[in-house]
Amino acid sequence: MKKDLLELFDNSFPDRDYTIEIVNAEFTSVCPKTGLPDFGTITIRYVPDKSCIELKSLKYYFLEFRNAGIFYENITNRILDDLVTLLQPRSLSVITEWRARGGITETVSVNYSQTL
Repeated sequence: MKKDLLELFDNSFPDRDYTIEIVNAEFTSVCPKTGLPDFGTITIRYVPDKSCIELKSLKYYFLEFRNAGIFYENITNRILDDLVTLLQPRSLSVITEWRARGGITETVSVNYSQTL
């Protein structure tokens, strides 16, 4: 996945804590074991510091996962790591909710908060 696709813009309110929530209800990837497609919803919540993520670039970043054979847990943590590295937010969480396959669903959550 190419994190260099991600673009930022300046936060106009860096002195205020506020939450941005981004939901991608059409996320796709491929199961590395079976090669079958996985469908999920990705929710990102963050409190920006100096920068915010530009949504079109995030969409193209998400598309990089479309044909990648990668486990749910790896996707969730990879997105968090890439966004934290780029944004350096005050806090950020990534929640991935995966549609049922074989009657089983999975939700993976990971959180980051800035240490002072």
